[in-house]
Amino acid sequence: MDFNKVIELVHSTKALIFDDSLRSQITEKGLADYVTQVDLRIQEYLTEKLAQEFPDISMMAEEGDDRISVQGKKVWILDPIDGTTNLMRGMQHSAVSLALWDNDHMEFGVIYNPFLNETFTAYAGKGAFLNGSPIHVSESATLRDCLVMIGTCPYRKENAKINFPLFEKIFMQVMDLRRSGTASLDLAYVACGRLDCFFELDLKPWDYAAGWLLVEEAGGCVTKWDGTVPDPAQNADLLLTNGKVHELFLEQLKDVL
Repeated sequence: MDFNKVIELVHSTKALIFDDSLRSQITEKGLADYVTQVDLRIQEYLTEKLAQEFPDISMMAEEGDDRISVQGKKVWILDPIDGTTNLMRGMQHSAVSLALWDNDHMEFGVIYNPFLNETFTAYAGKGAFLNGSPIHVSESATLRDCLVMIGTCPYRKENAKINFPLFEKIFMQVMDLRRSGTASLDLAYVACGRLDCFFELDLKPWDYAAGWLLVEEAGGCVTKWDGTVPDPAQNADLLLTNGKVHELFLEQLKDVL
C-alpha cells in the first residue's frame, strides 16, 4: 500500500480545519462533548476518499461511534478532529488521527497537527517519524525525571473521584504534570520524547490507535492500566511510556480501579 497517498489525503484536510464558518457550527453531543462541522466534513471527506482508493478496507470513526469488529479485517480507525474543544476555542492544538488495523496488528498511523505543520507517522516494523525524520522515546528512567501528560476523562466526570487523588499521588513523585485535551498529540509527544508518560481512563479507539503504533515504533510501551494489551475495537484505560518507566507507573496505577 502507498501510505504516501494516505498522508496526502490527511494533509488535504487543512483547508477544512481552517474554515472559520465550519468551526463555528457546533453541536453538543453530551456533557463537555462537542462536534463541529469541521469534524463532520473531515470524516465525510476522508471516508469517501479512502473508500475510493482502498475499497476493501472498512472504516471505524468517531462521529456516529461506528464500532465494528476488527479481528481478521483491515479497518481504518479515524478521529477527524481530536481536540474539538481546543479547536472551538482557537487554542491551535488539535489533530487529525488515522490508523490502519490489518487483521491482527496496527499497520500504520498518522497524526497531523496543521497548526504546527507537524505530521507524525508510524509503520509496523519500520519505525516512527516526525515530518519524515526518525523519532524515539525519551531516556528518563526514574519517576522524578518524568514529565507526565494526563487526561481527565471529561465525558465521565464521575471518574474525578478516581482521577484527582491519583493525579496528586503521581504529581508528588514526578517532574510535573500536563493536560492538553488532545490525546493523539499527547501520545505522539511520548513517541518523540517531549513527554515520558501519558495515562487516561476510558480512551476511545480513535483517540489512541495511531498513537499506540507511534509509541511502540519509537521504542516505548503501551498497555492498559492492568498491564494487558488493548483491544482496538474497545475503549481502554491506557498507559503509554518510554518503556523504561513503564513498570514504575503500572505500580502507581495498581489497585486504583
